[in-house]
Amino acid sequence: MNIENASDIGKLRLDSLTVGYKGVPLISDITMSLAKGEVLTLIGPNGSGKSTILKSITRQLAAISGAVYIDSRNMSVLSGKDIATKLAVVLTERIRPELMTCRELVSAGRYPYTGSFGLLTAHDKEIVDLSLERVHASEIADKFVTEISDGQRQRILLARAICQEPEIIVLDEPTSFLDIRHKIELLEILSGMAKQQGITVVMSLHEIDLAERISDKIVCVKGDRIYAYGTPEEIFTDENISRLYEIERGCFNPLIGCVELSAPTGDTECFVIGGGGKGIPFYRALQKAGIPFAAGIIPENDIDMITASALAGETVVSAPFTAADTELIDKAKGIIDRCRYIVDSGCPVGQYNTAADTLREYAKANRKIIITELLEIPEIIHHIQTVHSQSTDI
Repeated sequence: MNIENASDIGKLRLDSLTVGYKGVPLISDITMSLAKGEVLTLIGPNGSGKSTILKSITRQLAAISGAVYIDSRNMSVLSGKDIATKLAVVLTERIRPELMTCRELVSAGRYPYTGSFGLLTAHDKEIVDLSLERVHASEIADKFVTEISDGQRQRILLARAICQEPEIIVLDEPTSFLDIRHKIELLEILSGMAKQQGITVVMSLHEIDLAERISDKIVCVKGDRIYAYGTPEEIFTDENISRLYEIERGCFNPLIGCVELSAPTGDTECFVIGGGGKGIPFYRALQKAGIPFAAGIIPENDIDMITASALAGETVVSAPFTAADTELIDKAKGIIDRCRYIVDSGCPVGQYNTAADTLREYAKANRKIIITELLEIPEIIHHIQTVHSQSTDI
C-alpha cells in the first residue's frame, strides 16, 4: 500500500518494501516517509507483522524486496558503523548481561564512535552521563543490570540508544513489562526527544490509547498489506479499531481513547439517574455484575454519554444545553416503572438537568429501592438471584 506524501519526505523512507521470512512475503508494498522529529507507531493484532516490519527497517531481517532509505541513502550500501550512527534500536528482549553495570551498558552505545580499542574519550563519557540523565537513571548508573527493575532496564536501554546520537530510534514494544507509571515516563521521554531534539521515532505499541496520544502518524498492520495509515484523528474511530482487531463484543471509544466491554443482555433491572460523570462508576459496576440497566436523562454532550451509550441497554438523551421536555421525562418515568431498583449517582443539578430531581422524587413516590453507593450494587445482584431462584422453583 502506497502511503507516501511528498511533504513527509525526510529522515526515513520505505520504498515498496516487502517483508517476510525465508523468501515468503508476509506484508508487501510498504511505501511511506517520515520527517525529522515525527513519531510513527505501528498497531495491530498479535502476529500481524509489526515486529517483522521493524526488523526489516533495522536490517536485522533481510527484506524480500524494496528498499529502506535514511537521508535519501539506501541502507543496503551503508556500513554497519554508518547505520549505528544514524539509527538506534531498542528491542523487547529482556537482556541480563552478567557483571555489567548500567553505565557500562549505556557506554556500549558509543562504540560506533570509538577507535579500534573501544576506549571512551572524555567527550564520550560526558555523553554517557547526559544520556543517563535524560532518562532519569543517573542514580542507578553504577548498579548491575541484573539488580534493576524492568522499568529501569527499559530506561537504560533507551539511554544506550540515545548515546548513539541517532537521527532515528526504532523501538519494538518498548512499554512491554512496564507498569503504567513507567509506560508514561518512557513515552514522555520519547516525545520530548522527537519534539526537542528532532529525533524520528518509529515503534510498535499494544496500548492503543497511548499510541493515540503520542503519535503523529499511525500504521495499522493486518493482512498482507498495510491496513490503514493516517493521523490519530483519522485512524482512531470505533469502526477502524473494531475492524483492525476484529472486535465483536465491546467497543473502542475514540473520544476518550478507552475500550468498553459489551453491555449486559436481558430485561432492564434498574435505572441509573446519571450525568456529569457521576454515573460512569455505576455503569461499569453494573456491567461487571452483568445487570442490564437504563440511564438518563443525559444531555447528548455530557461525559456520561460516552460510557452510557456503550453499556446501557436503553439511554434517555436530551439535547445539549436544553432542559428535558415532558416527553423525555415521561419516557424515563416509563422505564422507571419497569424497574425495582433506581441508582441515584448523585449528579449535580443545574438549569438544564432539573429532570434529575424530578426522577428522584418520582422513584421515591413509587417506592423504588434507591441505591446511592457502589457498595450497594450487590443488593441488586442478591435480589435478582433470589427472584430467578423462586421462578425456577415454581
